[in-house]
Amino acid sequence: MQHLIVSGLRSAGLSALLLSTMSYARQQGPQAPDLPTQLKIMKQELAAQRAVLDGLTREVEAQRLRAPTGASLAGPGNEVQRDMQLEAQRGTGDGQARQAAPPPVAPRQAGAGAVGRPPKRDTRPPSVAPLFEQPGVLTPRGKLVLEPSIQFGYSSSNRVALVGYTVIPALLIGLVDVRETKRNSITAALTARTGVTNRLEAELKLPHVYRSDSAVSRELFTGTAVERVFNTSGRAIGDAELALRYQLNDGGADAPYFIAGLRVKSRTGRDPFNVVTDCTKRCVGENVSGTGLPLDLPTGSGFYSAQPSLTWLFPSDPAVFFGSVSYLHNVKRRDVSRLVLGGEREFIGEIKPGGVFGFNFGIGLALNDKASFSLGYDHNSIARTRQNGVPVAGSVRTQLGTLLLGYSYRLSEKRTLNVSVGAGLTRDTPDVSLTVRIPTSF
Repeated sequence: MQHLIVSGLRSAGLSALLLSTMSYARQQGPQAPDLPTQLKIMKQELAAQRAVLDGLTREVEAQRLRAPTGASLAGPGNEVQRDMQLEAQRGTGDGQARQAAPPPVAPRQAGAGAVGRPPKRDTRPPSVAPLFEQPGVLTPRGKLVLEPSIQFGYSSSNRVALVGYTVIPALLIGLVDVRETKRNSITAALTARTGVTNRLEAELKLPHVYRSDSAVSRELFTGTAVERVFNTSGRAIGDAELALRYQLNDGGADAPYFIAGLRVKSRTGRDPFNVVTDCTKRCVGENVSGTGLPLDLPTGSGFYSAQPSLTWLFPSDPAVFFGSVSYLHNVKRRDVSRLVLGGEREFIGEIKPGGVFGFNFGIGLALNDKASFSLGYDHNSIARTRQNGVPVAGSVRTQLGTLLLGYSYRLSEKRTLNVSVGAGLTRDTPDVSLTVRIPTSF
């Protein structure tokens, strides 16, 4: 019993000793640092964390530049995938397009240059609202374009001939011949174009022409003041045309596109030498009886012709500059005769129409993804016509200048509406022309 009491006292004393030691240790422990010291420590820790964050940012940027994989969509090789993911995030993406998207391109080794597959460069010339007969953009290989078109033209001319002599500048003794001519023409055509290769295009054009002329005149050497009106018209198929165009180079943002062309015109239209004139026996020379005006208007030129050309297009965003030069060569005809009243023919001989040198230029602007606008100028210089090797009396070189405005609107992926308006700037040019085209691709 005494032994148990002694053991209990020893345990109680040991516990008291431990408790007092711990209490003393708490009382004698280190005190918390003051406020300036704590602020200093916090500033040091913030500076260290900022340095670590800057290092991580630089490392991420370096990895993005070295390896723009599918996880990083900022590289040029992943534009399609990035756009699809952005559309999906906006809720407007196409699920089928996302499924058809190509897998991410594996990164190359560091220092290997550009990564990914670059987009295929389009080597075709840019499209503009058409103004002239020859289009600028070639048809892709294996594609077919059918282009129905209709063209309206109107022209008028006045001629005043003074036969007599003047006593004073304000007094004329003699006769005055006044003649006014008004011409209307409507040409409906169907043009088919196909791409033989990516650079070569073939074209066939079949026109149908309707013409009507009205001539108001007062007969020469008569004292009457009565005017005479002569009306005539013609309707038939026109001259069919066949053309080939070839793109010479690839061009680009800083280089023009060059397209060489060759157009051949036939004599399928009504021949001007086979229509009946109002002359009884002769229209030229002695014993002339009639004005020589045709009773039925021709719908063709009556001559075979070939026209080589060179077209250029220079893109300069957002505009496209374009133009062309050409030369029309007419093949001469021998033993030509003119049909007069009564079924008789008046022999004319050899006829060689003058060549036509032409050039044009313009600018096209894209208004939006469907509409475009073009402005241009077209000029043709026609040489004198020769008969039996000698220039025809009264024939001169003729200058034709036309200011053109064009508008194009894409109705669908395969159909486009093209409208162009021309205004004559010289006396011999038609006063106005209006053309509507609707090319449709297949």
